[in-house]
Amino acid sequence: MRSNTILHKVITSVIPDAVGKKLIGLVKSKDEIADLLKLDDVIDLVIPRGSNRLVSQIKAQTKIPVLGHADGICHVYIDKSADMDMAKRIVLDAKVDYPAACNAMETLLVHKDLNKTEGLDDLLMELAKEGVVIYGGPVAHDTLKVPKVDSFHHEYSSMACTLEFVDDVQSAIDHINRYGSAHTDCIITTDKRSADTFLQQVDSAAVFHNASTRFCDGTRFGLGAEVGISTGRIHARGPVGVDGLLTTRCILRGSGQVVNGDKGVVYTHKDLPLQ
Repeated sequence: MRSNTILHKVITSVIPDAVGKKLIGLVKSKDEIADLLKLDDVIDLVIPRGSNRLVSQIKAQTKIPVLGHADGICHVYIDKSADMDMAKRIVLDAKVDYPAACNAMETLLVHKDLNKTEGLDDLLMELAKEGVVIYGGPVAHDTLKVPKVDSFHHEYSSMACTLEFVDDVQSAIDHINRYGSAHTDCIITTDKRSADTFLQQVDSAAVFHNASTRFCDGTRFGLGAEVGISTGRIHARGPVGVDGLLTTRCILRGSGQVVNGDKGVVYTHKDLPLQ
């Protein structure tokens, strides 16, 4: 509360008097948030930043549109043609770089042909060295003897992840679309056809080929300071900068024109410079 008070003071101190210091308000208690969420007649958008529980509670308590995501269940799928050295770099970064981030890997899907190969064994050993606890889906639990996961729809936000084997890229896509949270998902493969299929069919805000899920970030995308990440589809999706909050107004300057059923009118649409 004290930090926010100082930040509020710094920001409002540079707002011109003609605009007014009350442009940016300061909420000091959780009780005030409940009252704010009732003001759907004057508040256009809520952007909650915090835990899964916070976001879910806010969505349930207001009629105001909410931009955000409750879950960050991000997947990395290692295809059978993957460069395993690359796969190791990406998976370690996606899980270990910042485990609590919403764009950290929570589920590792692996093509069944890679089960018990040297490349995968090396990757799993590196994860263990970093302190990552691995839980298995039914197949991984049986073959690798790792603890069995209770649910595929789980966000650890810590040094842990789920591992499961799948038959092919289509099985990986189906798994992600069923259990994911439409945040960020990645395929590691040298097969262009598999990559294109994955990129086209995974219905997430961000879908990557051969790159860490940790890149899903407003600043890294060049959007400036990130105000939120949306897993919805309207209107902003994925990492959102200030531009993503803008909407469109139409201003028309005429000289008495009327529609009159469009009689004798031909519309010639062209881009005009803004004035």
